[in-house]
Amino acid sequence: MLGAISHEWVWRILVGIGIAVAGYYLAKLLARMLDRLMLGLHVEEIMRNFLRNLAYAIAMVVAFIAALDFVGVPTTSLLAVVGAAGLAIGLALKDSLSNIASGVMLIVLRPFRAGDAVQVAGLDGVVDSVRIFQTRMHTADNREIILPNSQITTAPIINFTGRGERRVDVDVPMAFDEDFAAFREDLLAIARGCPKVHAEPAPDAAITSLGDGRVTVQLRAWTSARDYGVVQAALFQAVLADYGRRGMKAPLPQREVHVFHHDRPADAATQAAEEVLKPRA
Repeated sequence: MLGAISHEWVWRILVGIGIAVAGYYLAKLLARMLDRLMLGLHVEEIMRNFLRNLAYAIAMVVAFIAALDFVGVPTTSLLAVVGAAGLAIGLALKDSLSNIASGVMLIVLRPFRAGDAVQVAGLDGVVDSVRIFQTRMHTADNREIILPNSQITTAPIINFTGRGERRVDVDVPMAFDEDFAAFREDLLAIARGCPKVHAEPAPDAAITSLGDGRVTVQLRAWTSARDYGVVQAALFQAVLADYGRRGMKAPLPQREVHVFHHDRPADAATQAAEEVLKPRA
């Protein structure tokens, strides 16, 4: 009798192990099939990775519970214990769970995608990946930025490439006595001559401020968001070359100084000032 019972337990344990092993391979197969399906549907990379990993984790949990249930372990009690332990762990790791929840929000809502140039939590960079706890970016000079997901969802997010196009603004100084119409046409010709500047919306130039001895004219040109830096540098270089070609100089700020003499003749004050400013031998 005891031998029959022991043989049955050994058989149940072996079959349970077989269910767990089969579940492991089926989970991997399910994850691969889901990934291929989403790849064919052109699902964004961050969403694809998240759903693949989630499907794999769920399949592994189901296989593990099925194996325990076949062996004879009371899974109801086990789930209650796991739930209580999960509650205790959740209270201890509330900050980490906040990052997980924020990561899910970033993946589902998708305020940005891999490769987008963004500003998050006051930092500029290009998004590499969104992971379960952290988001990874890199800067233009190839520094790596690792941000907790909770810091991203609680701060403003600026996506520079999300809308496809971006406007390049170049401020150019102009003297008060210069012909604005001719100056504007020169700037527009420079913008039209740049191959990466879009014809629509058309480039424009307008006066944005009046300062000390000069007028600020802003050249506005639209381009692809990913070409923003290249186009900005090209426009700055072309404007500088145009200044040199026309023999122009940037207007300098001007100051008008009034000298008042008190209790002394003007000539005596002038002599005193000249004496102070006279070079010493």
